[in-house]
Amino acid sequence: MDAIVLTNPIIQHKLSIIRNKNTGTKEFREVIGEIATFLCYEAMSDAKLQTVQIETPMGTTNAKTLDENQYAFVPILRAGTGMLDGLVKVMPNAKIGHVGLYRNEETLKPVRYYYKMPQDIANREVIVLDPMLATGGSAIDTITMLKEDGVKKIKFLCIIAAPEGISKLKEQHRRCTNLYSFYR
Repeated sequence: MDAIVLTNPIIQHKLSIIRNKNTGTKEFREVIGEIATFLCYEAMSDAKLQTVQIETPMGTTNAKTLDENQYAFVPILRAGTGMLDGLVKVMPNAKIGHVGLYRNEETLKPVRYYYKMPQDIANREVIVLDPMLATGGSAIDTITMLKEDGVKKIKFLCIIAAPEGISKLKEQHRRCTNLYSFYR
């Protein structure tokens, strides 16, 4: 598993906005969506393009396109939902699944309360969304569930990642997951 930490100056600026205690709710939500768009851009750098013929004002030409139907976005409820809008703006035809988890206060382990995926999830590349990778428990459990459903290619997008969470995620899901984050 590769952990890709992005350090672009624009992102550093956006992170400052969301970390500022004086940032309002509306601006916070908007900036989370913007950051998610940047994450999607980076995570899709290895996407396979297909050649199709299109009509331009000057005639027919070959063009490269992305088959958005090959992808699914899976936010971990509720926080991951804030990132979803930024990705849907980039790939509006990707399918969407949802995972709901909460932390058991006694065991500190994630407990699943909701899991809804597109029927053909095993045939898609899945991009899991959660703004914060702390202990790694929710990410690990979500990816485990997706693998149990037959998903082979998974990417995990988060805005902030703790070194402990990165380490645990790498340990548990070394082979099929890439982690994209801006700050750790």
